[in-house]
Amino acid sequence: MTVMRSNDDSPPGNRLRALRLGLGLTQQQLAERAELSLGVVKKIERGGTARLETYHTLARTLGVRTSQLLDTSAPHRDQRDDDSDNHALLALRQVIAPPMTATGSLGLTDDPEAEPDLRAMWQAADLLADTYYRDDYGTVAQQLPALVRSAHLAVRHFDTGAEQTEALRLRACVLQMVGRYLVQVRAYDLAQMALRDAVQDAVRADDQGGVAAAVYQQGWSLIRQGRLDEAEAVSVATADVTEPRLSRASRASLGAWGKLLVHGSSAAARNNRPHEAREMLRLARAAGIALGGQQAVSQATWGRFDWRTVAYQAIENHMTADNPGRALALAAKMPPPPRNATFGRRHLLTVAQAHAARRSGDKALAILLDLSRTSPEWLRHQRLAADVFREVRDKRSRAMSRDHRELAVLLGVL
Repeated sequence: MTVMRSNDDSPPGNRLRALRLGLGLTQQQLAERAELSLGVVKKIERGGTARLETYHTLARTLGVRTSQLLDTSAPHRDQRDDDSDNHALLALRQVIAPPMTATGSLGLTDDPEAEPDLRAMWQAADLLADTYYRDDYGTVAQQLPALVRSAHLAVRHFDTGAEQTEALRLRACVLQMVGRYLVQVRAYDLAQMALRDAVQDAVRADDQGGVAAAVYQQGWSLIRQGRLDEAEAVSVATADVTEPRLSRASRASLGAWGKLLVHGSSAAARNNRPHEAREMLRLARAAGIALGGQQAVSQATWGRFDWRTVAYQAIENHMTADNPGRALALAAKMPPPPRNATFGRRHLLTVAQAHAARRSGDKALAILLDLSRTSPEWLRHQRLAADVFREVRDKRSRAMSRDHRELAVLLGVL
């Protein structure tokens, strides 16, 4: 599998205008074909910005990769309002991106009072992973910095042999937990640092499954940043290196490889590369079949994988390609998703999005309300949920109920 990249550094507005004129389209004609407002097309061509989903819609209409329309220059064109996120994430910043001195990282020059207990640290990591899946993000944020620091000290203490390898594996796992949490709260650059270091630790430990798991997390961070070419590239390159022998592979190896391919497929679909997206899902489906109906689980890293993971991504890819009817038809053939698993909740959001696109607003709102009752803390961090709510609200002729107003408060869309 190959991944294409764009080297065009011209502003996105200029690129959009050139592609539009190359097809002989007026701004109005492009807006109509893409089912966008004329104002959106004019805004982008004048140098304004838009949501990633808007760029994907335009790219699909023009027949190009989404990445060809994204901005690659002028990083400080827009002024930030404040630095409030710096304070909220201070403890994690100190352990993920510490200042460096000539003798090493500031604050990590001391030795542990006693020999690090790797078994106890693994137990702590497992407990914190369970806390994350209970959507208790406050506790996760409080406990992660100390766990990262302990992992750093363990790697420094065990400088050779099997214990060093185990310490590296542990730190790679903990850093993946950090990356997952930071992506959830949209601190993407800090997440990228943690996940980069996790990959390096897994490589040093010669842990191919750990490499695949860390790159999987990195791929999601890159997708959320709009770095679609890179997200697909790292997924493809790592899948090629870590591909297991399906007849002999462990469940963990199959799960890590399968999830990696699923994220690669998501990146390719969002980048308007449907053929590549389907090819990666075909390979991931083989991993699901090799599991023989069982589920692979790694709570602290890539979560859960089975045949449903692949099916859910295929449905999401249809929504990315603006095929809500096909997405709903496939979703109707699926068993009810597990409510306690992130991939099941994400699938329900995709179904709600499809209902909203088909003007079945009541069905979309019913899904959102159900998720707000079972997973409120998770739901309020999902931008897709807010987008679906706005779409239904803007098309709705009837007044919102009290439950709907409370949902709007939760999603921050009042």
